[in-house]
Amino acid sequence: MNLRIGFGVDFHQMVTGREFWLGGVKIEHDKGALGHSDADVLLHAICDAMLGALSLGDIGVHFPDTDAALKNIDSKILLAKSFDLIKKEGYFIVNIDSTLCLQAPKIKDYVPQMQSVIAGILSLETNAVSIKATTTEKMGFVGREEGLVAYATILLQKQ
Repeated sequence: MNLRIGFGVDFHQMVTGREFWLGGVKIEHDKGALGHSDADVLLHAICDAMLGALSLGDIGVHFPDTDAALKNIDSKILLAKSFDLIKKEGYFIVNIDSTLCLQAPKIKDYVPQMQSVIAGILSLETNAVSIKATTTEKMGFVGREEGLVAYATILLQKQ
């Protein structure tokens, strides 16, 4: 099979006292995502999409939160390592489409930088990395700013 589609999703709580990393970019905000790593939901969703497209499990299989060596790890490293697994299988990324669900902060101004960071790690043109954002109109845990969600879809092609 020459083409494979993968889907990833990730959720994290938002808490005070943590830096907020999203798409490999530090975002100024009074809260940050809670997690074993830097809790970058967008990069985690992209990792899961890549791994899932080739039936390689998920981010927790390859980078478990029980591994002390991964405590506070930069998720850009996890993204690069996930990409290495894809390349080892003989695939490259055609494009990524992602959506972030968060009430605040507004991230529109950060999107070009996120696209550039992700594209650089994954050997893509920036226009192959789509990042969209939406709120939940103040409904649910996202609307109450208790957490955020990222969804990612990826298309892989055999070399």
